[in-house]
Amino acid sequence: MQQLLHRGAAMMQHREEALGASWDDLKLFLACAKYKSFRNAAEELGLTSTTLMRRIDRLEESIGCKLFLRDQSGLTLSDEGTAMIADVAHMERHAFNVFRRASRSSNDTSGTVRVAVTEGPGNFWILPRLIDFQKTYRKITVDLRCAMEQADVARLESDIAIQLEPPTNPDLIVAKLGRLHIYPFVSKEYENLYGVPATLADLKNHRIIKQSAPQVDDGAYARVLGLKSLEGIVGIKTNSSVGVLYAVERGAGIGFLPTVSIALGAPLIAVDLGVSHHADLWLTYHREFRTSERHKIVVDWLKKIFDAKTYPCFRDEFIHPNALVPMMTAAREGFGLTGYVAATPT
Repeated sequence: MQQLLHRGAAMMQHREEALGASWDDLKLFLACAKYKSFRNAAEELGLTSTTLMRRIDRLEESIGCKLFLRDQSGLTLSDEGTAMIADVAHMERHAFNVFRRASRSSNDTSGTVRVAVTEGPGNFWILPRLIDFQKTYRKITVDLRCAMEQADVARLESDIAIQLEPPTNPDLIVAKLGRLHIYPFVSKEYENLYGVPATLADLKNHRIIKQSAPQVDDGAYARVLGLKSLEGIVGIKTNSSVGVLYAVERGAGIGFLPTVSIALGAPLIAVDLGVSHHADLWLTYHREFRTSERHKIVVDWLKKIFDAKTYPCFRDEFIHPNALVPMMTAAREGFGLTGYVAATPT
């Protein structure tokens, strides 16, 4: 009997220690499971690898089991870790919902709405139109994050996201916003100096400005051009869509850009090689924000400024860039935009 009492006391003590496990450490566990590496997870979290490993060790000790199998290739969830991750992710979703509800209910028609968007549409399409938005909704602050890294709306990295891939999380509302049509362009200066390729075979005598970034299909360039490799053709590679536009404007080579670039007045020449590419834009936000007035205002505004009926550059069907220019003139003037501001310094 005494032995059973001691065993029961030991089990209760272990349960109390497990219940005392830090929620912060559980979040670190999720990050390590996501990135499958202490180093990658630590970089994302702003910690040192040593600190992260020490805290995972502490978590494993407090719950009494190993969560990861560790080897040179990285981290793999153990059986115990696999069994635990769904519960911890469920806890995280509920914790995020608490913060979402608090944000939604506080002074609903004023406050901040965080919008994450890919770099090109954010800088060249949304940002100029925020000026008119602010004239109407002066109490709403739109915190616009323009980056190629995809924000996780479900994990509170943003309230609203516009991205190139539709999310699969069932807690999120997803709507197709429009379609970007990607086409090759050069500057007038480049055309004057080197001419433009008339066929795909002529590309070997030219240089391509290539974007390599998250959400960008790295194999799309070669696939669209019908080439096995781009070796010897790529002159500049950058992670920035703004960088591609700048390099093309300065005459560095041929760049694949959304047709909306020339429709807005960018001084570019379309290169007709018989190829084009497209990428759909998806708007997503959490279901909790359906009843938030300021979030609904921003969502409706975003849908309006990407409406393909008003702005044909976002239609599903491809329209040649030269044909887009007159079609977009009225839309540009309707927003009070005098034209595209070139990246090339004067």
